[in-house]
Parts: sequence; C-alpha cells; structure tokens
Amino acid sequence: MKIAILGAGKLGLRIVEALIDGDYDITLVDSNDEKLNRIAQQYDVMTVCGDAKTIELLKEIDVSDTDFLFSVTASDDTNILAASFAKALGAKYVGARVREPEHMHQLGFIRDHCKIDMLINPDLLISGEIYRYLIEKYTLGNGVYTFDQIALIEFEANKLPEIIGGDLTQFRARMSDFLIIGISRSGKMIIPHGSDKIAEGDVLYLIGGKENILKLSKKVHSKQRHSDARRVMIIGGGKTGYYLAERLADYGSEVKIIERDRQHCHYLTNNLRKVMVIHGDGTNVQLLVDEDLDRMDAFVTCTGYDEENLLLALIAKNHGVEDVISKVSRESYKDLISKLGIDMVLNPLDITASFLLRAIRGSHRVLSSVLLQGQAELMEIFASDRISMLGKPVKELKLPEYVIIAAIRRGSTTIIPDGNTVIQDGDRVIVVCLVSEIGYIEKLMKPASRLGISR
Repeated sequence: MKIAILGAGKLGLRIVEALIDGDYDITLVDSNDEKLNRIAQQYDVMTVCGDAKTIELLKEIDVSDTDFLFSVTASDDTNILAASFAKALGAKYVGARVREPEHMHQLGFIRDHCKIDMLINPDLLISGEIYRYLIEKYTLGNGVYTFDQIALIEFEANKLPEIIGGDLTQFRARMSDFLIIGISRSGKMIIPHGSDKIAEGDVLYLIGGKENILKLSKKVHSKQRHSDARRVMIIGGGKTGYYLAERLADYGSEVKIIERDRQHCHYLTNNLRKVMVIHGDGTNVQLLVDEDLDRMDAFVTCTGYDEENLLLALIAKNHGVEDVISKVSRESYKDLISKLGIDMVLNPLDITASFLLRAIRGSHRVLSSVLLQGQAELMEIFASDRISMLGKPVKELKLPEYVIIAAIRRGSTTIIPDGNTVIQDGDRVIVVCLVSEIGYIEKLMKPASRLGISR
C-alpha cells in the first residue's frame, strides 16, 4: 500500500512513526531539505523536497498510484489545494488538515467541491474528547459500548469496593467472566497486567460477553451520570480553547477563557458571544483566584506550552477543582503526569494519528474502534490468514505492556483469552493499545511472510 504524507512537521512525523512498522511504502514531502535528511537517516521512507501544492511535485511522487495521501503542512490553504490536486490526478483517498475556525462552517462545501475524502482538525478532535469527558462523564455514552455479543463497560472502582486493593489475578479469580483492559488513574490510562492492583478512585474498563456486561451495568450504574460542569475556566484561547468554549457555551455552561494576547481577546469576544473572555496571564495565580477559580467545576489548560499546562492544572487541582484537564504534546512527560493527580491529559498528535490510521486500515481489517479517554484505543480486528499473530498462543506473541488482547469472537462463542489461547483464521480479535503506541498494531497486522515468519 502506497501512502504519501505532505508536511514533515509534528503531525506528519507522528503519522510516519505510527505507520513505519506496517506493510506500507511511505513518501514524505516537505520544503525543508535539512529536516528531510534527518528523517531519512532515522526512518525507512522516501523523502522528496519541494512545494506540496504544485502539480509537478505531485506527479513526481507518482500520486496517481497512491492509495492514501494526507496533506498536513502548516497552511490550511496549501493542504486543501494539495489534496484537491492529488485527487484530480488519481490518488484514491486524500485528506487535508484544516484548523482555522473560519473554515469550520464551510467544511461540507470544501469537501464536496474540492473532492477531498477527509478533513482533519486536531484541535476539533481533542476539544471533542474534552467535551465528552466533561459533559457526558462516561466516554462510552451510558457507560457501555457493545459490538456484536461482546461489550465494554466503564465505571468507578468504588462501585465494587470488594475488588479495591486486589491485583488482576485476584480479580479474574473473583470475576472470571470479565477482563480489565484499562485503568484510568490520576490522568493516565494504564493497560494493566497480572500484578497491577486496583486502587480507590480508579476508573475501570472491563470487557466480557454482552449479557454479563449488561447485568454488571445494573449493579455499577445506578443511573446515568449527568454533567456538573456548569462553570468552566479555560486557559488559552487558541484553536482548542476556541472550539471547546463554543461547544460548552452552546451546551449551557458558564465559560471563562483567559488569554494573554490582547488582539486575540478581541477576536474571541467577537466570535464567542456567550463566553466571558478575560485578557490576562493565565500563570498569574492571583488572577485565577480573583476570577473564581475555587468555584469552578472544571479547569482546562490548552496553551501552547506543555509545562505551563501541567503547572496550571496542578494549581487548579490544589484549589479543589473537581475536573482538571490538560493538553500535552510531549511523550517525555507521561511518567510525570501520573504523579500530579490531573484527571485527564490528552495528546492531540496521538489522537489525530489514531484518527488517520482508522481510515487507512479500513473496515476490511479493523471492523470497529473506540477511544478510551483519548489515551487508549480499543479495536476489533478481523484475523485473516495473512497476519502475523495467527496460529500462536497469546503468550508467545510477546506483546509489550501497552497492548492487550482483550477478547476473541469465534463464531457464536466469546473467549476471554489467557496465555494459552491461540488466535485462529476468521476470529474477530479485540485489541487494546495505548494511542501513543498505536503503531504497534501495524506490526501485529503485518503479513507473516513480510516478517520472515513461516507456518
């Protein structure tokens, strides 16, 4: 499969990293030759230096023979033109990153008249995840997600006090019909294993047969939770803050945005009629207190600086704000995050890469997928006779700690696997993986012959 990525910025590179272990021929285009040389030394991709929106360059990379092309340069206009030109030249599927709020009310027109298959907005994606967390509370709607006869349930561990303090081995002995496939703890999603213990305050994700899950739901979901996010403070009026504030205000929340750029404050005031916009430095704790930080139901940090976002989130948590959410792009902070007690930390690059990979994998391999708090993805994969994980006991797959095979649907039978379970041709396999490591799934689905494996 041939894939072209136009733009070698953070998102373009993140897509390359996610695809590099898969069965793909990747071409990366950028105008910065020095950057491309560094990437070519690190990854097995073809690099081409030039202007992404020119017909000459698109023909040079043989776009007519490309299965997927994604234009993710820093310019919306370049992305729209490049994707449209590529489609006209014969690319099978094209996508363009479009971020500016001015384009959001004309996406349908752009998509239809420019013949673009997918328009990608990372800020809209991450603001949507934050909105679902704050307003719906359960990221799975009513706490249960079903696919065929298998179901996933999300609930607070405190609903089953008898399991708190025990490890996963003890949990399986007590509740053998279920498997814990994720634990959300202090803002970090954990893919758990046998010795991991369940702590008070954890949010658990369990998978099992649909009938068993629905019975458990009646016990742990006394009623659907409704949002308490009546008052929300957002630090940073950039694109993420803008989209989130607009959506929360439409819902009925009282929203305050604190933005340090005076000119941008005027823009926000003119375009967000139901939002209070405050010109000031969000790192000024006294300003936050004066603006009723202690009365806020939720606090969201989405400035352009990860360190600032984390520090402010910690301050809000220490002031007793119930729901505190941060946007953080650097993977190097993930170990620190779990120690801060922040409720939710989201990486826009990971979420966007996951969104794009779903389009590439298509329904022939990944039958369905759902994000878990924006940090892990649950996928239903069709096990064909070509992929590398067939014919081996699960324990011999040597899965990394961030991946778990959660369930298998074989005909009319639901299997909660153990180490001795063997995946067979035609199985529907439920796999959970951290979004930050989503590229590993490409390795699992890679044809065995391409890995030098024979059966």
